[in-house]
Amino acid sequence: MTIFKLSWRNLVGSPLNTILSLLLMSLGVGIISLLILLNNEMKQQVKNNLKEIDMVVGAKGSPLQLILSSVYHIDNPTGNIPLNSINKLKKNRLVDLVIPLSYGDSYKGFRIVGSTHDYFDLYNAEIKEGRRWEGGFEVVIGSDVAKTHNLQIGDNFYGTHGLLKGGHIHDNYAYNVVGILNFSGTVIDKLILTDYHSVWDVHNKDDDSEMEITAALFKFKNPSALIKLPRQVNETTNLQAAVPLFEMNRLINLLGIGFNSIQFIAVVIMIVSGLSIFISLYNSLKRRRYELALMRVHGASRWQLVRLIQFEALFLSVLGAICGLLLSRLSIYIISSLVSENNTINNFPLTLVVEEFWLLPSALLIGIFAALIPTLQAYRTNIPKLLIDA
Repeated sequence: MTIFKLSWRNLVGSPLNTILSLLLMSLGVGIISLLILLNNEMKQQVKNNLKEIDMVVGAKGSPLQLILSSVYHIDNPTGNIPLNSINKLKKNRLVDLVIPLSYGDSYKGFRIVGSTHDYFDLYNAEIKEGRRWEGGFEVVIGSDVAKTHNLQIGDNFYGTHGLLKGGHIHDNYAYNVVGILNFSGTVIDKLILTDYHSVWDVHNKDDDSEMEITAALFKFKNPSALIKLPRQVNETTNLQAAVPLFEMNRLINLLGIGFNSIQFIAVVIMIVSGLSIFISLYNSLKRRRYELALMRVHGASRWQLVRLIQFEALFLSVLGAICGLLLSRLSIYIISSLVSENNTINNFPLTLVVEEFWLLPSALLIGIFAALIPTLQAYRTNIPKLLIDA
């Protein structure tokens, strides 16, 4: 029997110790891998959805809430603002493009957003079926909306007041699906888009002087406007201006503190798994000391005994690391399935990402260090003494 097979048989012969060591290593590697994947996905989604939005203007309140509700559509709006105020800002020489947003209604969990055709261009959205809206109450739906509710070109539906299910249904105004978008991996996949005048009509807004929108997305002509215009809006108007890049970086930094804390705990778990491997090998060596002595008598060298112990440690480390990587991807899949209606997780990698490359070598090092003392004991096996004691 080869040393390789003998090592495997020894592990199988102690199932409880083997399972405990594998579980601890898998848990440590899995948690770290999961945090890496979630962090990468979050950063990618931030990048995908920000596009070229330099500033968001809305009602006074939390700037982060304004960004989350207007750019990512995962929070409640801070309120409404007069359209006239936005039109004045639009005339500023630093402004290149303004996209109005009117929202507050939904359809079965998906937001109805009133805007202009510039919103399509912002996200490079392509029509898969049908066309863009041309008249009132015509809507273009994202790919996730169409897939979830099996909506087709020509279907009609009624919007619900509010962003949660169970609100008042606007059954006097039916929306007609005229277009379906290609999947883009951005927030637009989960939106129902229409002309913002249609949103006004639903809420019986007829007087142009009283027209309000929820927020407006701004694109600047040059980077210097990032310093001047947001401050000007916040200091001289009743509106609130927020810079998406600043707010999302602040959010990522805050979340990073939590990620680092959990990652530290996971590293501790990996170290504990190394201790578990050491205890398992040490106890196994004590139980098998006569077996090892007999192997030496039958011609096994000291280095063969050393390799026997090292193989067992490497088996546990490698299998634990692989199980941990698989566990992280299974967790991502479950999370994605549970929050698929409103989530930001569109895909996840089946292969290793760059940040994960250190996990397997780390697991191997832990296994090697855990086996140092047992391998030294195996190397120093005193055959005559063991046989006399036996």
